[in-house]
Amino acid sequence: NPNYDSTKIEEFKNVWVFCEQRQGQMMSTSYELISEGRKLADELGVKLCGLLVGDNVGDLAESIGGYGADEVIVCDHPLLKNYTTDAYAKVICDVISEMKPEAFLIGATNIGRDLGPRCAARLHTGLTADCTHLDVDVEKYKNFLRTTSNIDVDNTKFEENTNLKMTRPAFGGHLMATIICPRFRPQMSTVRPGVMQTQPYDEAGAAKVVVEKITPALSAEDIHVEILDIKKSAKKLVDLIGADVVVSVGRGISSDPEKGIA
Repeated sequence: NPNYDSTKIEEFKNVWVFCEQRQGQMMSTSYELISEGRKLADELGVKLCGLLVGDNVGDLAESIGGYGADEVIVCDHPLLKNYTTDAYAKVICDVISEMKPEAFLIGATNIGRDLGPRCAARLHTGLTADCTHLDVDVEKYKNFLRTTSNIDVDNTKFEENTNLKMTRPAFGGHLMATIICPRFRPQMSTVRPGVMQTQPYDEAGAAKVVVEKITPALSAEDIHVEILDIKKSAKKLVDLIGADVVVSVGRGISSDPEKGIA
């Protein structure tokens, strides 16, 4: 897009969330990010848009509205049925360079971790990976630091702006680093699943969400891989991401491992 320039930050507006679905099933991380994105959009005074990519996935748009999205942009195409880096990155970068959101959140799933860096590089912007906390409001960020850091917040000078403050663990989790992207847009981050609180579902939000359908410019020549088969290696797994508490014990807890905890 010749009109796209990631340094012209004044041209970018609204918060977007990549709403990841697999085989027509929405990933719960998408609802977590929509809930978090709602707070950020409210503080910025802008719209929250969900970006839904796939093949015949438009019926998921209403649920995204139920968790807080004002709009859902649906990119529907048969070549988007299964995730490929080539197809998804092209479609997402095309629509972002056209519509210019100021922030773009992606779940740090296997797909999100693959997609985020590719899109950020093509869009000439930064990406903070594996975020666990997001703020735009300076006072809320200060309150976060009061409870999570040993910084003397009241005697520290903070720049007053609405840059997205993206916090993530660093140095093997021994330190929290907050990263900003002040000179480029969109501000992009992948966010760890399970760390953002999902808001209650709202029927009124689902009923009033605005859905915009886009037919992407995509052909088989844009995709350099072919998916022959999808195999799910695990037959039965417990979803630890959705658990509030995980109790882990070693084998030494019981003389008979089959009986479990004595």
